[in-house]
Amino acid sequence: MRKKKTVWDTLGIIEQTCCYAAVICLGLFPIAGMLAGTYFAHIANGPAWINRIFELFLQMSGMEILTHLLLVTGLFAGMLTTKDRSHLSISIVQNFSSDTVKRRITVFNNCLSIVVLTVIVLSSFTFIRIWLDGSLIGFIPDTVFASVIPLGYAVMAARFALQTPVKGAGKLLPVAAFLLGFLAAFPVAAKFVWGFDAPESVYAVTDACYAVAAVLKTPVIMLLLLSAFIGAPLFIVIGGLSLILIGTSGGEMELVANQIYATLTSDNFIAIPLFTLTGFFLSESNAGNRLVATFKTLFSWIPGGMIIATVVICAFFTTFTGASGVTILALGGILLVILNNVRYDQKFSIGLLTSAGSIGLLFPPSIPMILVGTAVQTNIIHVFLGGIFPGIILIAAMIIFGIAASIKTNIPVETFNVKNAVLSLKDAILEILLPFILIIGYFSGALTLLEISSVAVVYVFIVEVFIHRDITIRDCIKVFRKAFPIIGGVLSILAIAQALSYYIVDTQVPENFARWLQQTIHSKYVFLLLLNLALLVVGCLMDIFSAILIVLPLIVPLGVAFGIDPVHLGIIFITNLEVGFLTPPVGMNLFLASYRFNKPFISICRYVLPFLSIRFAVVLLVTYVPWFSTFLPSLFK
Repeated sequence: MRKKKTVWDTLGIIEQTCCYAAVICLGLFPIAGMLAGTYFAHIANGPAWINRIFELFLQMSGMEILTHLLLVTGLFAGMLTTKDRSHLSISIVQNFSSDTVKRRITVFNNCLSIVVLTVIVLSSFTFIRIWLDGSLIGFIPDTVFASVIPLGYAVMAARFALQTPVKGAGKLLPVAAFLLGFLAAFPVAAKFVWGFDAPESVYAVTDACYAVAAVLKTPVIMLLLLSAFIGAPLFIVIGGLSLILIGTSGGEMELVANQIYATLTSDNFIAIPLFTLTGFFLSESNAGNRLVATFKTLFSWIPGGMIIATVVICAFFTTFTGASGVTILALGGILLVILNNVRYDQKFSIGLLTSAGSIGLLFPPSIPMILVGTAVQTNIIHVFLGGIFPGIILIAAMIIFGIAASIKTNIPVETFNVKNAVLSLKDAILEILLPFILIIGYFSGALTLLEISSVAVVYVFIVEVFIHRDITIRDCIKVFRKAFPIIGGVLSILAIAQALSYYIVDTQVPENFARWLQQTIHSKYVFLLLLNLALLVVGCLMDIFSAILIVLPLIVPLGVAFGIDPVHLGIIFITNLEVGFLTPPVGMNLFLASYRFNKPFISICRYVLPFLSIRFAVVLLVTYVPWFSTFLPSLFK
């Protein structure tokens, strides 16, 4: 008997369709604009109907349309991420042995999420009514696009309620969470209803709400921080902090919705979903196998040749996904089998793969590097250039260590076979060419970052679907499904983190902190050492995206005060966070490796230690020798 579709099944189909359509348009419209620009620059005298088509291409590729498609992508992907329970978190719940404790923590986290999301939903309605004027984006008013904000967060709240593991009277807990959210949002809800002309009685209730919030400010902040450590989604924790801090400092809570709208309609972030999708098309195809076979053939005659292949391949995939954990999950199994087959010790292999998972974040078109360029307010090209030498040093250090270990343990080498090398290179040449095409196109100035991301995803789609035929058209849906939880998780963090960053900057915390630190610490090198230690802790406790948007703005004024080049500061930040992901007891990549390789967490920590020491050495070298980060950018200034 066929199962009857529920309302949620229908909603799931609609949100997936909207999300797929938005991201496909994001990928195709910039290329359409490039074609139209070329047409009008060199031809522009064709039949009227052809001219009209290319005019439409130009209109579709307008930045306003693309940025609002990003808004739709971000909110609908966030809904899908909530459905899959895949939002980024410091997930330590799995370490509790008691099912009762796990269930209670999940109930608490879900109810907290409902409260925060309810406030954001009501704030969004007020933001749309008061802040937007219905300006047309193409032929659609901006208020229509902005309506996906309350819609998206309302669906997320409803899903958290449905996912709350409660029975009987416990089912009232999600309902109570919704009511608490409504009470907390009364000031913005009143503004939505009455605008700025509310009755005196309403103002009295609003003032009482603010007074209660001021009293509860510190306990609420402590509760939110505690929730972060017991597995609450990080975007919920950051959103809650933004609401309580802005609301109790004289600001309007709808500023949070305003920052969400501003962030997800910013052209700085359009490349994120496209590069992420590029990485997933690569990881879901046989590109990994082809690259492994090619690099094995090219380097297996060298002692440690498979180490070279492993490190380079991991760097390649991480560069495009922008998330080191994806590389561990996607390629860890394949590479572990190959390393074991050539007689590397399993402990060594797992340690190498875990530490190599984040090694590509310093190379273009890495998403974290794009965010760093935005945060330090410098040219993104300079940031990419600044990461090249430190990235090469990191790769070289890992390879040298691997070669030394291979020689010490007498790992056998193979005879180099020219015919096999040519054949394997032929198989993987299209994937190998991809980074060169993108780098040449971007650094030559021929293509913008948005156009590069569009070219990347279309190129990989054509290669993997139509040329290699590793992925069928039907399989593309599976690729999208795997990519969207990552896209939704990242964009949810970015959107909400910008609100907290706004509060931090608006209250002049960075400037005051920089002034205090200058009076306390007079040595640039002592400051850099303290910065290294602080960022290791940040890397352990926060995901890279929220760390860049929340912590980096705090550090930028300190860098200025101590005369540190912004590009150098950004590279220090990324290299430290990479190490933080591997630092016990809560480094995120350690948990992912434990899951992927089915090994105890403590064992993973032990396997990683030799590689962790190498990463520490590279961090110190990059930190105290700024030339590595500043030389290439200086050539282009």
